Amino acid sequence: MVDIRVVLLTGETTVSADWAGDGGTVVAIAHGAGTGKDHPFLTGFADALNDLGFTTLRFNFPYVEQGRRMPGPAAHAIATWDAVVAAVREQRPDAEIWAAGKSYGGRMASMAVAQGLAVDRLVYLGYPLHAPGKPEKPRAEHLPAITVPQLFVEGTNDPFIQPRSQFDEVVATCQDARVAWIEGGGHTFEVKRRKRPADQIGASLAPIVADGFR
Repeated sequence: MVDIRVVLLTGETTVSADWAGDGGTVVAIAHGAGTGKDHPFLTGFADALNDLGFTTLRFNFPYVEQGRRMPGPAAHAIATWDAVVAAVREQRPDAEIWAAGKSYGGRMASMAVAQGLAVDRLVYLGYPLHAPGKPEKPRAEHLPAITVPQLFVEGTNDPFIQPRSQFDEVVATCQDARVAWIEGGGHTFEVKRRKRPADQIGASLAPIVADGFR
């Protein structure tokens, strides 16, 4: 485990992160709003990517380090993404960098990239287009500004992207985006009548992400 220095408007802090693997592409992985970097879904996903030849860097946002469950300001998450990518470039200056995140973590990555963060690919593991039942408040106004390729990995039963027609319209506004559908999957990619541990669910998405930009 390593500490990454993050400069916030409120001062300087650090977040913890875990490197693994020795591949030429580094996938930086952010957690969802109610979890942290060591959630089994993320460790399973990262381990499977390592087995496929990727380097991974899982990290926490500041509010998790502070022992809080609810995310802080979006600016704090964006600053964290900036610091994480800078740390990757310092350690692996020649590596290709993919920014990946579960739900909230992926949305924060997209906002950071829309504001100028340079990465090679964006991967969303369940993009939270809106709160369940509130499609009138989509979180998508920044997506058309993103020029790097984006991969949306989505469950067909995810309430955060219903109605599907709205999600399809949002994806159509993106400059370079594709969608990998998980049939029957919910927001955490659980499938009814198919019970699996979270680490296995996360691991099952790694091959989809590895091949998703081809």
